[in-house]
Amino acid sequence: MRKLTLSDYQALAEFRYQIRRFLHFSERAVQAAGLERGQYQLMLAIKGMPEGVRPRIRELADRMQIQHHSTVELINRLESGGYVRRERAQDDRREVLLALTPKGERVLEELALHHHEELRSAAPDLVGALRRLMPEKESAKSRGRRPSAAKAGGIIAGLTRP
Repeated sequence: MRKLTLSDYQALAEFRYQIRRFLHFSERAVQAAGLERGQYQLMLAIKGMPEGVRPRIRELADRMQIQHHSTVELINRLESGGYVRRERAQDDRREVLLALTPKGERVLEELALHHHEELRSAAPDLVGALRRLMPEKESAKSRGRRPSAAKAGGIIAGLTRP
């Protein structure tokens, strides 16, 4: 394993800074729309489900990387606000699917448009930070590979051990 240089730390810090800037924008936009961050993310996950993946609680929890019960709570709040609805699947009536209501579609579209505009303006800095973080020779070697959750968990555990 190679040793990190000061430049590596600076690149990582810059990338995290650019991500935080975008997330800060997102938080403000979502709050201005009267939603919580998780509610917007859940609505976006419903609308943006990959082809062939059904919008069920299990899949949404996985896409958002949160617990099942937390997903249910978000859905309950969105449903009571009129943004989403539960519906039974046609082929298996035991299966509950989630869908956006017309109100949810309108709010999500407005927020997503704002997010697209912000990403367009932030893209040069974000991409530049990512390029600094992933020099060309390294990124070509590791394309398509992501650190596993187990590896990331081991790294975190190693950092938190006394």
